[in-house]
Amino acid sequence: MTDIELQYQALKQLQRNPNLTQRQLAEILGVSLGKTNYLVKSLLDVGWLKLENFRKSDNKMGYIYLLTPKGIAQKTAITRRFLDRKRSEFERLVLEIEALESEVSAPEVQE
Repeated sequence: MTDIELQYQALKQLQRNPNLTQRQLAEILGVSLGKTNYLVKSLLDVGWLKLENFRKSDNKMGYIYLLTPKGIAQKTAITRRFLDRKRSEFERLVLEIEALESEVSAPEVQE
């Protein structure tokens, strides 16, 4: 997964479930906890995420990650680029499939 895909997936997951821990997010993304920590810190640093405190029932402080308006805009932009890339890949695959189907259905020439 590229860095931009990791950013997108992290924003998507945290928007769905803002109280994920970094450990849970790492598991979902399939990357190390250290990489997830670096990713979340970078999203906080650029202002795409903000961290809010809340009280857990066991009297410990917990945190939730909230997408900022800038983060929502960036997630949308990343989604558009991702969708454009996937459409291009799809169009190339359709052409390749058509070429292969033509090749398979063409009569073989015997020497």
